[in-house]
Parts: sequence; C-alpha cells; structure tokens
Amino acid sequence: MPEITVAAEPGRPTGSAASRRLRAAGRIPAVVYGHSVEATPVSVDGRDLRSALSGASGVNQLLSLDVAGTRHLALARVLQRHPVRGTVTHVDFQVVSRDEVVSAEVPVVLVGEARAVEQEKGMLQHPLTSLTIHARPGSIPTAIEVDVSGLAIGDAVRVGQLRLPSGVTTDIDPEEPVVVAAGSSVTGEEAEADAASATGAVPDEAAAAGEG
Repeated sequence: MPEITVAAEPGRPTGSAASRRLRAAGRIPAVVYGHSVEATPVSVDGRDLRSALSGASGVNQLLSLDVAGTRHLALARVLQRHPVRGTVTHVDFQVVSRDEVVSAEVPVVLVGEARAVEQEKGMLQHPLTSLTIHARPGSIPTAIEVDVSGLAIGDAVRVGQLRLPSGVTTDIDPEEPVVVAAGSSVTGEEAEADAASATGAVPDEAAAAGEG
C-alpha cells in the first residue's frame, strides 16, 4: 500500500495541561518510537491524522511520518479516544521497516447473500469481526472477506477456512468460528449451545453432568 505523509512537530511540552492546550489548537499529542528511534514526544494536526486514517486501510494505513525533515515509515498503534466524543486524544507511532513482519488487527467482512439461510428464515451469527494477522507493513490487507453465499443452516466458516492473501498469516485457532448459519427458531440457550459446539467447548450443564 502507498504511504501517506503526515507532518509531526517535535519538542511538544508534556503533561495534561499542555496536552489540553494542544488539542484545543487542533493538534494531537503523540509519541514516535521504534527501530533505534528514542521515544520522541511530537504532535500532529488533527485533520491531517483523520484524513490519513479515514481511507480503506483505516488505522493500518502505512504512514511517512515527517519529523522536522526526517521521514520515518510508521504505523499508528495505540489510539486513545475521548470517552464521549470518540475523537483521538493521543496516538503512538511505531517506526517500522518494509521488510519486517508486524501484527495488525484487520476487519473480517461478510460478502454475498446467504439465500439458503434467508429462505429458511435463519440468521448469520458473526462472532469474529476482526482477525489478528502478521504481514509486512505494505502487505497488510484492508479486510478479510468471507463469502457467505454458499452457506446453509448449520454451516460454519472457521479461521482455518479463510483465504488469507499471500504473505499474511494468523496465530488464531483454525477451529475458531468466524460466521455461523443458525436457524430462526434457535432459543438463547440453544444459540449458546450451538456456539459452544462450534468452538468445541462443553456447555455448562453438560459439563456439570459429566462431573457427576
């Protein structure tokens, strides 16, 4: 993915009061670290950051961070947000190398129409909405797509069945369910039992009976 340039101003004052003044001026307090770069307090323009991270790649957008004329390839990592407004109040920028493998959280998106499930008035349960993957920074996918068009009641798609792009791996249990096609008459307890069955877990009542 092509990187987006974001200018970061070094030498920002630290502390809660100074951070509030920065935010009031439309800037976001941040820290740059990684690859022999000593943790450096900086600030970035709030609008520039929102623009950079609002594309298809979201927070996994590869950035060219310009710190006083020195450019660093970086990813936005820990984004702290205001509890009410949801705006970013602080961000950590991790300096990365194009050749290293990094971890990222990628959304899992359902595509297609599960007509067989719809005809039976069933529903799709989507317990895994994002996936932790490992890839080089330029190869992080914007999303992992799951085609549900061939699903019928009782079917499930598991992590091991996902089609990951070349160079992308995951450590998540391959038996972890991503999407489950459930019937419309399933009660809350039955849905819990179905989910337990999909994950290989033992429902509480069955476990209790087994203990006896």
